[in-house]
Amino acid sequence: MQNLVVLTGAGMSAESGLKTFRDADGLWEGHDVMEVASPEGWHKNKELVLDFYNQRRRQLLQVSPNKAHKKLVDLENKYHVSIITQNVDDLHERAGSKNVLHIHGELLKVRSITNEHLIYSWKKDLLDGDTCEMGTQLRPAIVWFGEAVPMLEKAIEITKTADILIIIGTSMQVYPAASLIHYIKPNTPIYFIDPKPSIEQSSYSNLIIISEKASIGVDQLLKLLF
Repeated sequence: MQNLVVLTGAGMSAESGLKTFRDADGLWEGHDVMEVASPEGWHKNKELVLDFYNQRRRQLLQVSPNKAHKKLVDLENKYHVSIITQNVDDLHERAGSKNVLHIHGELLKVRSITNEHLIYSWKKDLLDGDTCEMGTQLRPAIVWFGEAVPMLEKAIEITKTADILIIIGTSMQVYPAASLIHYIKPNTPIYFIDPKPSIEQSSYSNLIIISEKASIGVDQLLKLLF
């Protein structure tokens, strides 16, 4: 059974009603990303950061996996599928995907500010004063700008095993996630699904571009792979 590695970004979840992490103007739903997604923003205005992620968490609990999430699960009937996602939602898991790695963290988890290994599932609002078992404040279990990406090494190892690489709904401009494409074996087929693909066809001789949104693109992908 071939190893199929899928790298997904915000465009994967957009059709479920989740807004993309960052618009072209550098804002995330009206906020400068550094205000709500950096250690500096946390120290400057903890209440703003907590409220921001509480709103995102509530929104996530109200939406469902879309057609693209569900169709990816069908690939597990023929391939060993590993999903590496930049998304902080749990829509891949809810759709039924078995092997999902979140490199930017998870919205439905929180962690201690003093011990990154103390992680808890969390579906309610997170408030100032909510603490871990050691008595220190909890924060969103999200990898913020300027922080290390603890799952990156594991993502690299998974990518190295790919017999086929699929990229869906990501600009391939945010590092270090964008660097994963450089770890595939030579001549590995690459399928890139995005309405506005940012990788040139001439950059990779083995690249197939599907210029569609996720739901339509994944549907076309399955016809090519089955």
